[in-house]
Amino acid sequence: MLPIGKLSAATGVKVPTIRYYEQIGLLPEPGRSEGNQRLYDRAARDRLAFIRHARDLGFPLEAIRELLSLTDVPTHSCAAADAIARRQLAEVEARIARLDSLRGELQRMISHHKGGTIAECRVIEVLGNHALCQHDHAGETGF
Repeated sequence: MLPIGKLSAATGVKVPTIRYYEQIGLLPEPGRSEGNQRLYDRAARDRLAFIRHARDLGFPLEAIRELLSLTDVPTHSCAAADAIARRQLAEVEARIARLDSLRGELQRMISHHKGGTIAECRVIEVLGNHALCQHDHAGETGF
């Protein structure tokens, strides 16, 4: 049994995040010590590692919830998990396309830069006037 600090160190997930995952039901409520300290078993550690890896791959929490619910019935077909992974892949590919567009715009902005003063700066000019951009990339970063 691991206290929350050791679970955090073992999985690389911060303590407040572990508590949040418990609060939203991704992690089950842990057992408690006599001193009321949270104690986690191997299953909770493995589940948290699964969540961490899925987050590292960009899966949203709702998709992780779906994947975890699938693991509760190991005899089910893998088709549902495949569909969730395909959705995530499509999102990643769309994000890459948006980032490629942004990279191109930044490269174009920089390549037209001729030095000089801020008053003549192409970077400042383009950032100040979205109409000078080749692509409409407003809100493309997802940040």
